[in-house]
Amino acid sequence: MARVALVTGGTRGIGEGISLGLKEAGYTVVASYAGNDEAAAKFKEANGIEVYKFDVGDFEACQATLAKIESEVGAIDVLVNNAGITRDKPFHRMEKGHWDDVIRTNLDSLFNLTRPLIDGMRERNYGRIISISSINGQKGQFGQTNYSAAKAGLVGFSKALAQETAAKGITVNVVSPGYIATEMVRAVPKEVLDTKILPHIPVGRLGEANEIARTVVFLAAEDAGFITGSTISVNGGQYMA
Repeated sequence: MARVALVTGGTRGIGEGISLGLKEAGYTVVASYAGNDEAAAKFKEANGIEVYKFDVGDFEACQATLAKIESEVGAIDVLVNNAGITRDKPFHRMEKGHWDDVIRTNLDSLFNLTRPLIDGMRERNYGRIISISSINGQKGQFGQTNYSAAKAGLVGFSKALAQETAAKGITVNVVSPGYIATEMVRAVPKEVLDTKILPHIPVGRLGEANEIARTVVFLAAEDAGFITGSTISVNGGQYMA
């Protein structure tokens, strides 16, 4: 029986690539989304992947939906924490709401999703928890103190949890993408892309969502069990930590 994988924010962008990559690798994939019903419906129809709408920043909503998924689909053995938002502002102009929104969605969600699943993983002596950070969580970025803080916190969370769960057959790892050719990045003006972004990427191009997906599929595999507490950077050499 195929293992069940949940990808949060799994219907668009990098998350869509991860969902499709895991499906191709033989997993039963479930994708969550927050608000774009039209995009989620198209994704489900095109790919045959079940979708569930809930707020990853709401602990009670996560508990209820995860219980529903496990009842309807099966026990979740692979959790990909991919959901994230940005609310970019220079810190001296950042409002409390900009900070709270990003921390709630990008960092609190790790607790909200992992805590309801960890007991089941421990009982089954198996689990894969893979969280999507960012190059900007490693090096920082102007206008992203909230986002960079959340994505850096994700790394600390994963290193600590990896130590707690290693003896139970559960690995906890991080994938840290650079600039990926998603809809959001492709919307950047060409002049900015050509002068401010690409010159800083040694391989000379944007990454592709399927390159992140292949990394996640590798870490999700049963034979990747000796890798835990690690951060894999997929950024074309832009930042080497």
